[in-house]
Amino acid sequence: EMSEMSERSKQNVAHGLAWSYYVGYLKIVLPRVKKSMEEFSRANPNLLVCKKTWKLHILVPLSCDVYDELEKADSNIQYVTDLTETTLARAGTKKRVYKHSLYAIRDEENQLWHCAVEYATPLQSLYAMSQDECAAFSREERLEQAKLFYRTLEEILQGSKECADAYRLIAYEEPEEAESHFLSREMVWHLRQEHHEELSVLEGSHPQSPCTAPDSAELSLQISVSDLPQPLRTDGF
Repeated sequence: EMSEMSERSKQNVAHGLAWSYYVGYLKIVLPRVKKSMEEFSRANPNLLVCKKTWKLHILVPLSCDVYDELEKADSNIQYVTDLTETTLARAGTKKRVYKHSLYAIRDEENQLWHCAVEYATPLQSLYAMSQDECAAFSREERLEQAKLFYRTLEEILQGSKECADAYRLIAYEEPEEAESHFLSREMVWHLRQEHHEELSVLEGSHPQSPCTAPDSAELSLQISVSDLPQPLRTDGF
């Protein structure tokens, strides 16, 4: 009975997507990210000078609006190259390839910041479900599921020793009025935070706790303590 109630209210969708994303992808690739970044840095010492950025930056747009090409989302984001591939036998597929792309992000001062970045692909499924009559997802339900996906994924990764310090989740809600360089500003803010964290460690002081980026919507993401996955609260969001 509880399972049926949960299915009717769609409470398990984002929870399941987050776990599938972690077990089927992130747990495989994240432990290898730093090695790939280190190999690239040796060949290109001027591009990845800050080791705190040697991680996979995962974009989580709460609108679930995912672009296949980041350049189309923001012209200040440009593809540079692919990092070293990881090839594994997976679920019957021989030599399945996993790889990440390196991008250059231009800031307001025309400075370039380099990092590996990609969208959280399960958000494409949430968006597709909201467009499919069979799933019957409303726009409001999609937003709730996106917030639940983010919060669940964050908790999973925080408890994962294999993935520690190999990722950075970048959750954001796009402004109502279109801004052509909103995404690049959001990413640069996070990259600057990582640079500050590295400088703080090198100087022997405590790293600053990242705060909400200026110009970004504050993410008040809360989750119920119930044993069953519950919709996130939206009050104050």
